[in-house]
Amino acid sequence: MDLSTHPFDTTDWSAIAPERHAGETGEALWRTQTMGTTRVRMVDYSPGYLADHWCSRGHVLLVLDGELTTELDDGRTVTLRPGQSYAVGTDMEAHRSSTTTGARLFIVD
Repeated sequence: MDLSTHPFDTTDWSAIAPERHAGETGEALWRTQTMGTTRVRMVDYSPGYLADHWCSRGHVLLVLDGELTTELDDGRTVTLRPGQSYAVGTDMEAHRSSTTTGARLFIVD
């Protein structure tokens, strides 16, 4: 993440129109801001969401609400609740997310 050319800024996430992304089941609503090469998102997963792909992009992810389960390609699973986060580097461990209850996330990648 390099924000060296980005001036101080504030974001009203409720003013950013959500973009729908279908999962294998359920959907994700992304509110996205791009700052140079850095993408910052507020993401809402519907109850029953399962990602339709394995992701290899690096992220820092914080769970704001709900419960998120992340499955890694080596078979490990991690469940996060509000106030918990994970970080993973690009091309380190492929992962995919799911939630039975729904979840709101803040993601920087």
